[in-house]
Amino acid sequence: MATQSQTVERKSQIKEQYFDYFLILDFEATCKENEKIYPQEIIEFPVIKINAKTLQVESTFHQYVEPKVHKELTPFCTQLTGIIQDMVDGKPHLEETLQSFDKWMLDNKLLGADTKSLFVTCGDWDLKTMLPSQCSYFKIPVPKYFGQWLNIKKGFAEVTGSYPREMMGMLSSLQIPHQGRHHSGIDDCKNIGNILVELLHRGYVAKASCSNR
Repeated sequence: MATQSQTVERKSQIKEQYFDYFLILDFEATCKENEKIYPQEIIEFPVIKINAKTLQVESTFHQYVEPKVHKELTPFCTQLTGIIQDMVDGKPHLEETLQSFDKWMLDNKLLGADTKSLFVTCGDWDLKTMLPSQCSYFKIPVPKYFGQWLNIKKGFAEVTGSYPREMMGMLSSLQIPHQGRHHSGIDDCKNIGNILVELLHRGYVAKASCSNR
């Protein structure tokens, strides 16, 4: 257990951030083993809102999503993500999920001009590839607020000097216990959030690392 002096020293390394909130995002999508699937479709859409000042989770959006084209999940997909068919059958499609998420953003006062928030992902796939490709296929407009994000791997590399391969390696390097199931979207969000908080404790100032704008 940290002493009081150690706790004070740890907190003193946290710097003022450019953003008010961090939105940790990690999609899960339809997939096959050793084979590309087209179109690939989001089946789990989780986002965790972290206050940049308190570093506390303030709200969570979590929705399972029914795919339209490859409606039956493969055994590989279920084994990888833990998502079974019953968890997506009858759930909203991506269009409705994006509408619900927009309402969540509004309810959480994240759309005002005076509020700055930054999406945080593990890699660039979620917002550079997955969401734009599915939206393009179904001719769904991509909300502008998905236009930039922080790839937490780049933040980790800035703090440690070493570029990580994946999330589990970052957790191990930072001595953070893994929570839940790997490749569960909501559990991955929690773990990515813990990585971000640790980097902030070490003096990291978060900034967008990639943009679709």
